[in-house]
Amino acid sequence: MKNRIERLRSSFTDEFDCYLVRSPVNMLYFTGVSGGTMLIVPFDGEATLYVYGVNYEQVKADAKHCTVKRAKHWNDFTTKLQEQLSEQNLKHVAFDSMDFEENRKLRTVFTSSINLEPKSEYVWSLRRIKDDGELKRMRTAAELTVKGMEIAQEKMIAGLREFEVAAEIEYGMRIRGSQGVAFETIVASGPHSAFPHGGCGDRKMKAGDVVVVDIGATYQQYRSDMTRTFVVGTPSEKQKKLYAVVKNAQQSAFLGMKDGEKAKAIDTRAREVIKNAGYGKHFVHGLGHGIGLEVHEQPMLNSRSKDTLRTGNVVTDEPGVYLVDFGGFRAEDTVLISQNKAERLTNGLYDL
Repeated sequence: MKNRIERLRSSFTDEFDCYLVRSPVNMLYFTGVSGGTMLIVPFDGEATLYVYGVNYEQVKADAKHCTVKRAKHWNDFTTKLQEQLSEQNLKHVAFDSMDFEENRKLRTVFTSSINLEPKSEYVWSLRRIKDDGELKRMRTAAELTVKGMEIAQEKMIAGLREFEVAAEIEYGMRIRGSQGVAFETIVASGPHSAFPHGGCGDRKMKAGDVVVVDIGATYQQYRSDMTRTFVVGTPSEKQKKLYAVVKNAQQSAFLGMKDGEKAKAIDTRAREVIKNAGYGKHFVHGLGHGIGLEVHEQPMLNSRSKDTLRTGNVVTDEPGVYLVDFGGFRAEDTVLISQNKAERLTNGLYDL
């Protein structure tokens, strides 16, 4: 089986003869290590990962499928890159991502015969399809996240502050093996719950509060994402009704998720359920997104998406309804796409 660098190389076309990886996450994906500064993958020959001296020994010990070289500073990197391109007669250079200033500086260093062109799609064509090793890590991250959510449910106690609940969740995931949170933990209670990114502050939860809890664990660099809505004490009929609408929308989207389905159509399935219940204007974000080494990846599931779901995609399914001055309701799972159906990697705890 080809390693990831070989798979990237096999996707090269006549358009370019070298790929320059600058994204730290993409370097991690291809080499298995953090701490790299620049990865050069020529059509022929070995890939080279450049690092600063402070990371050199660790990266050299752990990096896979590449030669590791040290550079002292940015100008040293650009000099070494220029030398390698000249030595190997590499003139058509594609790259994954680069800010404007960095791009400008490289173009001033390169000779006029070298073309530099953004081609992030070559990396995403690989990263969006998770292999068995990635899925194993993501399953563990999901299991840890579910444990965190079980703790959240236990902590729906009037008088506790949002950050106290978040601390209990994060400690519970960490002590079971999580290597950190996938993103900033959200415990949004009362009026805060009506904001999709309601955060986590010092507000004390009160009886009757709606509480949106959005959490994720990280395991061996891979992430999970899960949201549940709780009520402190006994939920009202209106609270039950609203969460039922959201859960029905989530289930409708889930049932449509399979290889070959348009991501936009899946978003529509959830949106129609919420619209038919009379809350269409209160579903204010896309249905979901890909997840893996980053919490937001391709494919995207929203009304503007041009993506098609494929076997091996891992995405979120997270419809929501947000009523300012009343509360927000969201249910989210991390979902694996396969040939004829989908599988929830996170599951359970759907009741208020």
